[in-house]
Amino acid sequence: MTRLPMLFFWSILLCMALLSACQPTADKIMVLTTDASYSASLSDDGTIALVSTANNGVQVWDLTGPSISYQWLQGKQENTSNVIDTAISANNTFAATMSSDSLAIWRLDDGSSVGWWSLPSYAQSVAIANNGQTLVGLVDGSVMSLSPQKNRLIQFLGHQEKVNSVSITADGETALSGGNDGKVILWNSQTGQPMQQWQMDSRITKVLINNTGSLSFAGDITGNAYLWNSNSGDSLSQLDIKRRQMNFSAARFVKNDTHLLTGTPSKEIFLWQVNSGKQTGHWQVQLSKNSQNRGAVVYSAAMTPQGTVVSISSQGLIEYW
Repeated sequence: MTRLPMLFFWSILLCMALLSACQPTADKIMVLTTDASYSASLSDDGTIALVSTANNGVQVWDLTGPSISYQWLQGKQENTSNVIDTAISANNTFAATMSSDSLAIWRLDDGSSVGWWSLPSYAQSVAIANNGQTLVGLVDGSVMSLSPQKNRLIQFLGHQEKVNSVSITADGETALSGGNDGKVILWNSQTGQPMQQWQMDSRITKVLINNTGSLSFAGDITGNAYLWNSNSGDSLSQLDIKRRQMNFSAARFVKNDTHLLTGTPSKEIFLWQVNSGKQTGHWQVQLSKNSQNRGAVVYSAAMTPQGTVVSISSQGLIEYW
């Protein structure tokens, strides 16, 4: 009477072990920090890392060394940081650091500050373009679009609920935002004029627009994820997700925009084909040796010009595959 249930149990364990064994291990691992971290970003080419730590400010790392290039402070107390999101422009010229109530923009060539701004509402997400044009998604349903060069600020009011994720093109002209209202809106960052809108079933957790503005991506809390042609608004594909739920903590277009690289709050990295939504790669980040936390959020993932996948996680590790 118990033989079949026991056989089923051991079969499940064997399958889990085989799946675990099939996970590719990282070719190289670097420990950037053992301090608790709140956010991190990688540059498009995987050579720069921005890490918001609990006790040592925001660290800028040159990963070709590796070595710390700068250490920025945005907290209210010495050496502390309350930065909850970070961003690097596609051309590695500007960086943005965002706390719940303030925004700072920095130059990456010399580490100097471009400016600091107080935010009108609790902030959720930040993105920055090659010219310093910056987006901040806010809980009041608006998006702040700031141009330091033109000293101009507009507020986009297209969402009815809090904005969880924002993205901007390399030239700073086109914005993409997603919120709790399930709306994904493509709009002009200079005028606030909507260009496209897509409605999803539940709240949006991640949006991404490619550097040229031709592709848009969004994923919601239920694990639905879509890719669209930004110009026509037509659907290109839906990610072929095999499980009931998958949320995204990171996303980036790679391989000349033919593939999408995503990270999750549960240690995983996936590579997807843009035109089909099919999964073509899967990796799992590691835990640091002395970590008491058995989980890891993939903060950011990128692909080098040579095709190497790079990730940075809440464990403070840089990993290469």
